[in-house]
Amino acid sequence: MKIINTKANNPLIGILSFLIVLFTMPLGHAVMILMEKFLGHDYVFYAAAFLGILGVVLLIYGIYNKKQTQATLLGLFGGLFVWTGWIEFGFVYYAHRFAVAPLMQNGEIVTKPEYLIMPSSISFLSVMMLYYLFGIKTACPFFTWFQKLFKINKKCEIPLNKKNTALVTFIELIFILWAFYLVLLFAYDSNFFGDRHFVTYFIAFASLFWSLYLFMNLIKINNFSRALKYAIPTVIIFWNFVEILGRWNYFHEIWIEPHKYWLETSMILIVLLALIVIGLFNRNLKKLVIQH
Repeated sequence: MKIINTKANNPLIGILSFLIVLFTMPLGHAVMILMEKFLGHDYVFYAAAFLGILGVVLLIYGIYNKKQTQATLLGLFGGLFVWTGWIEFGFVYYAHRFAVAPLMQNGEIVTKPEYLIMPSSISFLSVMMLYYLFGIKTACPFFTWFQKLFKINKKCEIPLNKKNTALVTFIELIFILWAFYLVLLFAYDSNFFGDRHFVTYFIAFASLFWSLYLFMNLIKINNFSRALKYAIPTVIIFWNFVEILGRWNYFHEIWIEPHKYWLETSMILIVLLALIVIGLFNRNLKKLVIQH
């Protein structure tokens, strides 16, 4: 069975994928803020645990789903729910439990307590990176570039299983979110650089141009499932630029106060759901045929 492209590249598939992943970023922040505000510390962690469990359920359903687009979306939202419910709120729990103070500047909170302790996980991230670099055959250009550069002999490599689209998407989202959270947190830390340091400026604009390069590649992809997976690093790297601009107070981040900007947040949610429906049910997006 051979898969070939019979039509010219349609950039709408890449744009649609980019927008779907892009809108999950502010909504993920908004969900976390709303849970903390309305549930309080007595109940928010139970809700966070449930959110993570829901993410695992989506992942398991995606693993056994033979439809690639559905499996990719299930892996995407499964990863988002696990990241928000278990990982982010895990740091929130221990920061609250041990009374970690937030970082204050001019009487305002610039870094929440959970993000002050998150950089301690860098060692775990490093171990995972070693595994991906030396132990697994991956389609990620970041790792394949280093594998080719250093001619790494992957004696223990594990080939990717195409049936595990949901799992690959799930791990990719969590891994990249984790990595770039740490990049930003170390950049903001005045013990290393600071949010007005040259390195932080470099990260901001390097992320912008890197994401533009990735976006140009993304709009050449005609397979919706593959485009969604490629949109994850494209959006997260672009979001570095957005986050740093917010840190520099160039705009107000409405997703950190969704209860005040409920109309705008609701509109983002509605547009996201509409884009997902278009991606799932619009047959005009399918540009690939299968030849036996």
